[in-house]
Amino acid sequence: MEDHKKEFRTIDEYIAGFPQNVQEILNGLRTVIKSAAPQAGEKISYGMPTFTLEGNLVHFAAYKRHVGFYPTPSGIVHFQQELSAYKTSKGAVQFPIDHPIPYDLVRRMVAFRVQENLERAIEKKKESK
Repeated sequence: MEDHKKEFRTIDEYIAGFPQNVQEILNGLRTVIKSAAPQAGEKISYGMPTFTLEGNLVHFAAYKRHVGFYPTPSGIVHFQQELSAYKTSKGAVQFPIDHPIPYDLVRRMVAFRVQENLERAIEKKKESK
């Protein structure tokens, strides 16, 4: 399903490479991320869709049986209880393709990451003075 050897230039290209049902999930994630972080930029990084705001914000990627969402380790730790129904690792959560995606949780995780990145940027500016 995912062609790891192909290099995508845009998120649209990335999403177009998947079956319709997976495209719907990926487009849903993209919409939710953009609504929670309208000022974020989009790019492909590490071969997957990435949103940036004062640094990397979140990534996502599709696999055969799940969609990986990557809100960094702090995002996983902060929402640990709500993510208990899903397989997680240090900086990632796996949402099974054949189950409803918890878009509200994703929205809150993105909002958390936005706040975290903005606060870090403010601290860096203070330190550089």
